[in-house]
Amino acid sequence: MLLVYKIVSMSQAAPAITRSPAEVVRQTPVSQAANGICYAVAGETAMNSFDLERMIAAVPGSAAAALERKAYYFVPLAVSQGDETVIADRYDVGLSDNAVCHRNLSLGDSQCVFISTRLMDDKFSVAFEFYINVGHALVERAGVSGDFADLAWKQVEAGVRGETSLDAYEARKQATAAGPDAEKYKNEYLAATFSDTISIYLLSLYLDVDYFDLRERDYPLLAPSALAERLRKVAELFPPNSGFEFAVLYKRR
Repeated sequence: MLLVYKIVSMSQAAPAITRSPAEVVRQTPVSQAANGICYAVAGETAMNSFDLERMIAAVPGSAAAALERKAYYFVPLAVSQGDETVIADRYDVGLSDNAVCHRNLSLGDSQCVFISTRLMDDKFSVAFEFYINVGHALVERAGVSGDFADLAWKQVEAGVRGETSLDAYEARKQATAAGPDAEKYKNEYLAATFSDTISIYLLSLYLDVDYFDLRERDYPLLAPSALAERLRKVAELFPPNSGFEFAVLYKRR
């Protein structure tokens, strides 16, 4: 009995195997979802295949079209080691302190996004991390919708309380201050709010989202009615794929 215990303990103490991102890309087959998104799974990740495939399928085809030459790799841990990043094949306590939620790396003429699934508690967290990446990539490649920008800025001028992220909150303060860089901060604000709203919209297609689960301590959340307006605008721009539905519901607390 004691011998068995020692064997198990030694196995659990064995360090995780780490590989370079280039090795992971070379050794891991990539799949392409029906919406065109390329993705791969390497190591002991935190999501089952059904949840992962549905999470990716939730991205509307009109949004996924802007993600060409990009592949998402769902891995246990992406670990920062100075100027280099390594990928662990499973969760490892010794590596987790230096792990990052995601790492974007350019390999050849493509960009690979490594998402650390084992740093997060559940599929909600993994999905939101993925959708945040999608939102930023979409805005970076396609820019900010003029209709969305008009809506968001009208809300600012009306004094709507709160924001969708700390970046948006800080940029809004600078954009509404009298200063020579106000226009620059306004553009940063609109880019941040558009990518934030896309991310929340995609999350709502995949899961039922209680808005207050997104609350942060560093800034007040955008008023629910204002967010609903932004989400409806994004839904017009990127209608849900077949099998997914978007709706805003209110409930008493």
